[in-house]
Amino acid sequence: MSRRDSFSTLSPTSTNDLISEEPNRNPHKLIKRFTGFLPQEIVAIDNAIPLQARNIWNKNKVEKFTTVDAFEKRFIDHVETTLARSIYNCDDLAAYQATSNSVRDNLTLDLNKTQQRQTARDPKRCYYLSLEFLMGRALDNALINLNLNDDKGEPSSTDGRKLVEKGVHDLGFKLEDVLEQEPDAALGNGGLGRLAACFVDSMATGDYPCWGYGLRYQYGIFAQKIINGYQVETPDYWLNYSNPWEIERSEIQVPVSFYGYVSRSDSDSKEDDRTLRPSEWIAGERVIAVAYDMPIPGFKSNTVNNLRLWGSKPTTEFDFAKFNRGDYQNSLVEQQRAESITAVLYPNDNFEQGKELRLKQQYFWCSASLHDIIRRFKKSRRPWCEFPDQVAIQLNDTHPTLSVVELQRILVDLEHLPWGEAWDIVTKTFSYTNHTVMQEALEKWPVSLFGRLLPRHLEIIYDINWFFLQSVEKKFPHDMDLVSRVSIIEEGKDRQIRMAYLAIIGSHKVNGVAELHSELIKTTIFKDFAKIYGNDKFINVTNGITPRRWLRQANPELSSLISETLKDKGDEYLLDMSRLTKLSKYAEDKKFLKKWDDVKQKKKLQLIDLVEKLTGHKLVSDRSKIHDVLFDIQVKRIHEYKRQQMNIFGCIWRYLQIKKMLGEGKTIEEVKEIYPAKISFFGGKSAPGYYMAKLIIKLINTVADVINNDKSLDDIFKVVFIPDYNVSKAEIIIPASDLSEHISTAGTEASGTSNMKFVMNGGLLIGTVDGANVEITREIGEDNIFLFGNLSENVEELRFNHRFRKTSLPESLNEVLKSCVGDAVFGNNDEFRPLVDSIKYQGDYYLVSDDFESYLGAQKLVDEIYHNNRNEWLKKSILSVANVGFFSSDRCIQEYAETIWNIEPVKV
Repeated sequence: MSRRDSFSTLSPTSTNDLISEEPNRNPHKLIKRFTGFLPQEIVAIDNAIPLQARNIWNKNKVEKFTTVDAFEKRFIDHVETTLARSIYNCDDLAAYQATSNSVRDNLTLDLNKTQQRQTARDPKRCYYLSLEFLMGRALDNALINLNLNDDKGEPSSTDGRKLVEKGVHDLGFKLEDVLEQEPDAALGNGGLGRLAACFVDSMATGDYPCWGYGLRYQYGIFAQKIINGYQVETPDYWLNYSNPWEIERSEIQVPVSFYGYVSRSDSDSKEDDRTLRPSEWIAGERVIAVAYDMPIPGFKSNTVNNLRLWGSKPTTEFDFAKFNRGDYQNSLVEQQRAESITAVLYPNDNFEQGKELRLKQQYFWCSASLHDIIRRFKKSRRPWCEFPDQVAIQLNDTHPTLSVVELQRILVDLEHLPWGEAWDIVTKTFSYTNHTVMQEALEKWPVSLFGRLLPRHLEIIYDINWFFLQSVEKKFPHDMDLVSRVSIIEEGKDRQIRMAYLAIIGSHKVNGVAELHSELIKTTIFKDFAKIYGNDKFINVTNGITPRRWLRQANPELSSLISETLKDKGDEYLLDMSRLTKLSKYAEDKKFLKKWDDVKQKKKLQLIDLVEKLTGHKLVSDRSKIHDVLFDIQVKRIHEYKRQQMNIFGCIWRYLQIKKMLGEGKTIEEVKEIYPAKISFFGGKSAPGYYMAKLIIKLINTVADVINNDKSLDDIFKVVFIPDYNVSKAEIIIPASDLSEHISTAGTEASGTSNMKFVMNGGLLIGTVDGANVEITREIGEDNIFLFGNLSENVEELRFNHRFRKTSLPESLNEVLKSCVGDAVFGNNDEFRPLVDSIKYQGDYYLVSDDFESYLGAQKLVDEIYHNNRNEWLKKSILSVANVGFFSSDRCIQEYAETIWNIEPVKV
C-alpha cells in the first residue's frame, strides 16, 4: 500500500453519518455511510431510502422541546435513563446534568441541521485554530441562546431561559442552584482563550460556516490555591462528573506520528531538491486523536456550529504480555505517554521534557485538525487548486503554526503535489493573528528538539526558509543583515526556529488586535517583513467581546434596565450594539441615574458575598453603605508588564498616608475627606515557573493581611486577592466594578478584552495609552476614562536612560519600596527584595517609577469625582456603555469574514 493510499485508509469518518441503502443487501436494512454526501448526491440518497424506513423515521424522529411540559419530560427521561437515578435521589448535581443533557439535545438537533445546510450549499468554511477556548460555564449561555422554533421553523419569541427556569422550578429545584453545579471548562487561561470563546459565539450568531479546533485538556491550566499568601497549583478536576456538553465521536480517530526518520526511494533526484519531492516519514511513535464535539449556538439564530476538541489515546493501550510477566507498571506505559499529551494546558517548559511535551501537544492538535479539514474537503472531489477557495484557516497566535508545515507535508508527501503548487495553496489558506509586541514572548523551538520529534517537518521548514531567503536576497541584493534577521532559523549556540516568522511567511494576512498594536508590529518586531511584503499584508482587527455573555448573562439586571429603557423587548440590541447610543439621552435623567446606580450596588453586594464565601473576610460592616465604597478592580493574568506591582504599590502608598494622618491625630472623617472608603480587588494566575509574578501575588496577599487586620482602617480601606480567577467568577466581579485597572506599560499590551468587559458593564477605566485603551478612549470620550503614564513612543528612551544614565525615583515610590524590605511594614526577611531591586537597580524595564506619580494623580481624581460628584460619575458610566458597541465580537467576526477569510453567512 502506498503512503497516499495509507492516508486514505486512515481518514477519519464523517461527522454527518448518513443513512443509505447498501447494494445487494436487504433493501430494508439500513447501514451507516462514513463518507458524507455531496450536494448533487442529496436527491439520489433521499430517493434511495426505502419508503417504509422513511415513514418510520419521520414518525419517530426526535423533536426539540418547545414547551415547559416537553422540557420536563425530557428532564425526567435523562434522570431515569442517562443518569440511572430516580425522583428519590435526584439532587442538584443530577438536576444540572439532566437539564444540560436536555438542552444539549435541542442544540444537537440544530447542529445536525446546520451541518446538513452547510454541506448542501458547500460554501467556503473557516476553521479557527486556538490552543485555548476559555468557554466558562455552558448551561446559562446555552439557555440565553436557546432557539425554540415555531411550527414553520422560525425562531420563537419564547424565552428559552425562562421556559427552562419554570420547568426546573416545577420539578423542585432553583435554576441558580442548578447553574452553580457546573464547573468552568478548563480549556484556557487568559485573554487568548476568552477571545476565541467570544469569537465562536459570534460566528454562530452571524450564521458563518466556522468550526473551532482545540484540545480537550483533562486538567486544564491548574486550580489556584492561596496558602500563606503564595500561589499553589493543584489539578483542576473539571471532568470529575463528566461533561454533558461534549459529544464523544469515538468513530472519528486520526493517527498522529512522532519521532522516527525520513525515507526516500527517489535515488535519481538531485541531492539539492530531494527534500522537495514526496518522502516517507517512518514514525517511531504513533498515538490516536479522538474527536469530542461541543455545540456552539448562535443568539436568535438557527445556526449551531461546532467546537471540535481532540483527546489523545494510544494505538495499543495495554501490553498483555508484559502484564502476564508481572511487569504491571510498564504494561500501561504507552497509555500513560499518549494521555499525557492532552493532560494539561501549557506543560511547564522550564525543562527539556516539558518543552518536548509542549511541542508534541501542538503538533498532535495541528495534525489531527488538518487531516479532519482535508477529509471534509476531499468529499467534494474538487481539485486541490480550489482548496483555498473552500477553506480558510485562522492561526490564533503562533501555537498552531505547525499546521502550515503539516499542510505542506500532506500536499507534497501524501497527495504528491509539486512543491511550488503546494506552497501556493498553503499561503492562500492560512492567516495569522499576532497577540504580542514583545520579542521575548514570540515562540521559538530548539532545532535539535524539533528534528528529533518531527524530522520531516524540520526538512520542510529548512526548504520553506531557503526559498523565502532567496526571494529576499533577490529583492534586496547584498543585504545579508536583513536576510539573517528574517530567517526562520535563528543562528546561535542553540539554533532556534522562530515560529512567528514561519506564521508570517506561511500566511496571506497577518493581523494585530488593536490599532496601536497593529501599527507597532509593523514598526517594531515585524518591520523587516513589512518592508519585504509591504504594508498590505498587515492589517488590524480590533478585538471584541460577546455581549450575550458579558452583558446579558453576567449582568441580567443591567441588561433588563437597558431593554426596558430602549423599549427593546427582544433584546435586539445584543445583535445591534449601536442601539445603545440611545442611552446617552438619559445620562442626566435623575430617575434613570438612580435605577442605574441601584443595579451597580446590587452587583457590588453579590461580589461581597462571593469574597466572603471564598476567603472568609468580612469586607464591610454596614452593607447599606456599600454605595459609599469605591470598588477598584484588577483581574487578569499576573505578569510584570500588566503591572499589578504598581497597583499594589499604590495601595501601600494609600495605607502609609492614611496611617500618617491618623498618627497626626486626624479623625476618621477627616481622613475620608482625602482618602474615601475603597476596596482594591486583585485576581489572576501566574505561570507556575514565573518567579516574579508569583512574588507579586505574595506581596498582594501580605499587604492585604496587614491592611485588613488593622482595625483603625475598618470601613476606610481593604485589599483582597480573589483566588482561582476564572470566567464564572469574572461574571460576578466585572459587573461590580466602579473602577478597573488596565495599566500595562505603554506598547506592551496588544489589546486587552477585560477593559471592554468592564466598560460594557458600566465600570470606568483607569489605564495607560496602550492596547485597546486607545480605541476605547476614542469611542467613549476622553472625559470618561482616567488616562495616565508615558506614551509608547517614549518607552525606549526611558529604558535607555534607566540603563545608561542615573535616574532618580519619585519620593513617593521610594517610601513605598522601603516599606517592603527589611523589617519594615510589609518586609519579610527581604523576601520582596527582587521586586524592589528590579525597579531600583535593574533598569525598571516596565517603567513603574516613570508612571507612578502620574498613576497616583489619576487615582486622586478618581476619589474626588466618585465621592464628591456621584451624578457626574454615573453620567460617565452611562455614556461609556452607550458608546461601547464598537467592541462587540460580532463586528470583529464580520471584519475577519470580509477582509481575511472571504466567507459569507449561510442562513436558513
